[in-house]
Amino acid sequence: MRALDVAIIVVFLVGMPLLGILIGGRQKSAKDYFVSEKKISWWVVCVSVVSAETSTLTVLSVPVVAYVAPPSAGGMTYLTLALGYILGRIIVSFVLLPRYMTGDLVTAYAFLGKRYGDGMRATASVTFQFTRLLADGIRLFATAIPIKVVLASYGVDASYWAIVTVLGVAMVCYTFVGGVRAVVWVDAIQMLWYVLGGLVVVVALAGALPSGWFGDAWDASKFQLFDFSSNPLTGGYPFLAAFFGGTLLAMASHGVDQLIVQRLMSTRDLVAARKALVASGVVVFLQFAFFLLIGVMMWAFYRAAVPADPVSAGGLGLANKDELFAHYIVTELPSGLSGFVIAGILAAALSSSLGALASATVTDVYERVSRRVLSDERRLRLGRIWTVVWAGLLIVCAGLFATANKTTADPIVVQALGITGYTYGALLGAFLLGLLFRRARQLDGLVAFVVTVAVMTFVILGVKFVGPSATADPVANGYAAWTSIRVDFSAAVPAEGVRTLTSWWYTPLGVLVTLLVGGLLSLRHRDTPEPSAEEAAATQAA
Repeated sequence: MRALDVAIIVVFLVGMPLLGILIGGRQKSAKDYFVSEKKISWWVVCVSVVSAETSTLTVLSVPVVAYVAPPSAGGMTYLTLALGYILGRIIVSFVLLPRYMTGDLVTAYAFLGKRYGDGMRATASVTFQFTRLLADGIRLFATAIPIKVVLASYGVDASYWAIVTVLGVAMVCYTFVGGVRAVVWVDAIQMLWYVLGGLVVVVALAGALPSGWFGDAWDASKFQLFDFSSNPLTGGYPFLAAFFGGTLLAMASHGVDQLIVQRLMSTRDLVAARKALVASGVVVFLQFAFFLLIGVMMWAFYRAAVPADPVSAGGLGLANKDELFAHYIVTELPSGLSGFVIAGILAAALSSSLGALASATVTDVYERVSRRVLSDERRLRLGRIWTVVWAGLLIVCAGLFATANKTTADPIVVQALGITGYTYGALLGAFLLGLLFRRARQLDGLVAFVVTVAVMTFVILGVKFVGPSATADPVANGYAAWTSIRVDFSAAVPAEGVRTLTSWWYTPLGVLVTLLVGGLLSLRHRDTPEPSAEEAAATQAA
């Protein structure tokens, strides 16, 4: 890369936080800081939701998913998840959103407090905070990858720890001052930037690909959309697991994850929130398709230029397969465009979850534990303090992921989705338990929640499926022989014929366990509980 590229990147890293501060202004109340007084347009929130949920992981890792997909798996089968995402958003917009928008709530977990009690509210909120810390830690690490590639092109061997620290400081600056309004608007601008960067890459690749590349990619199943042959329990993106799992995953991530719910609650009313949520599902589908296409085009480009696997020592010699897209940008694009695209990838980095974490900490945990109602000034001050605290924890978490990723085989986007498997099912299940089982009390929900997290930890870490090795012909057996199950807490080794349950089943299984345990416990209560104040008001209005 040349000085022009570096100048563009530096201007972006400095300019974006300053723009966020300018747009957000100085927040004067806790409600303005956390939900922006519910004044943000639905289309801005829609774009912000897309940016928040996909960010750098989509830009860097989704192309790799299409690039490395074997013929038996297909290059576009990741889109099956996106179809489930749309259905999940539609369900959330009619089942959960009305309960958030009708009350004066700041977090999604306040609904659990009204339905069950403060114990359930605090438990769910702390679980969200821990899960979001891990998920966003790996997202911050993902953003450091292109920066490391850029610096390496200048002979600078910067550590991931140093890079994530700088990014974390930039992120906290505009969140601390501008609150959720700054976060939402910066998200919207950043998404437009990295999409434009992707268009630049598509144009550049189209002019460099050999004739007949589309037919070769088609023959290699790179455009296969649905996978009906892989084992539904262990396959990469088998249709049943990906679609059904994607639906429940979207219900959890967009219905009970404060990162997204906070953005939706900053819209003017329920109609606006619904439009923002459903439209975001369509945009995500198109965005996934766009970046998967980039992965297929890179496959065709490197297949002609470097016949060997470009991620191996015999090809481009990359230490990390997720560096592939950044490597193409740095080495193949002309000066100026390269800096613009890298800045676009970094744009996805600064999508901040710090406000959501701070709001959940202050309103769901601190106020509940202290058992006192805070003044608005005190709540705002604590919100800013916890924004800084969470930024520090996020930097540490990202640095640890950078160290551990050297020995991990999965693309980072798959790793990030896998993290949510431990808790998303319990979170969504707790909400659905309260809606579907009127007899369920707080103790029922808490026991079901804890049991679900324990069961999912056991399944994710200990349940293994044994079948044909990775060298077996996937076309011949489709991995359909994966029927032997064993309990083994050692790492799964694909080459030795050991697989874990595909992560797309984690959330549905977690929801099922929560509803089963909570529903059975609720049978202890012979009398139907009195309706809550919220339910009574809704009945009277009807």
